[in-house]
Amino acid sequence: MIVPWTELEEATLRNLIEDYVTREGTEYGADQETPLDTRVAQVHRHLERGDAVVWFDEHSETVNILRREELPADAR
Repeated sequence: MIVPWTELEEATLRNLIEDYVTREGTEYGADQETPLDTRVAQVHRHLERGDAVVWFDEHSETVNILRREELPADAR
């Protein structure tokens, strides 16, 4: 289920975004070092635009950030 990111505490949202941008597979390339604050700001803009959402998976009881196209078909 989509969780409205605007309803999350600021610190909680920041921690969630930091976790997302620091995971393996989210690097920007070996030749490009992007500061954490820049990556957090980019994801925050994606949330603001609706390109990404905060997703709670009821089956695994986990929270994640997903690009809109990654959402299950019935949640789009």
